[in-house]
Amino acid sequence: MLETFETVAKAVADPSRVRILKLLEGGELCVCQITTVLDLAPATISKHLAALKTAGLVQQRRDGKWVYYRLAERDFNAYARSFLDLVGASLKDDPTSVEDRRVLALVNAVPVQALCDQGRAALFSNALAESTCCGGPP
Repeated sequence: MLETFETVAKAVADPSRVRILKLLEGGELCVCQITTVLDLAPATISKHLAALKTAGLVQQRRDGKWVYYRLAERDFNAYARSFLDLVGASLKDDPTSVEDRRVLALVNAVPVQALCDQGRAALFSNALAESTCCGGPP
């Protein structure tokens, strides 16, 4: 049992993983969305998500070429729920969490395909497209 506890504790000991868990509180997200908000390399995000999944903190589903993650709905690990509750009750006013929620709102306005193709640049091209009228300059 100590090893199981340690797996979950190590998973939430990383700030990027906590940021991912905080993002997922709002619901399921595609890997592209998470990558865009955290502004980290896709391989880095994949490593973090694998650790969270191994710890039983998140679940995934595949939809075509996209993989979506959400907070674990079932207790795959006896300690996962306690850690998820702790993370959920924490950091609501943390500046990093606040900024992540702000960026997530921008990310949610961009089609997943654009995020997967362009990464964070899709946020700027979407903002430019919204600021122009009738195809003219902003």
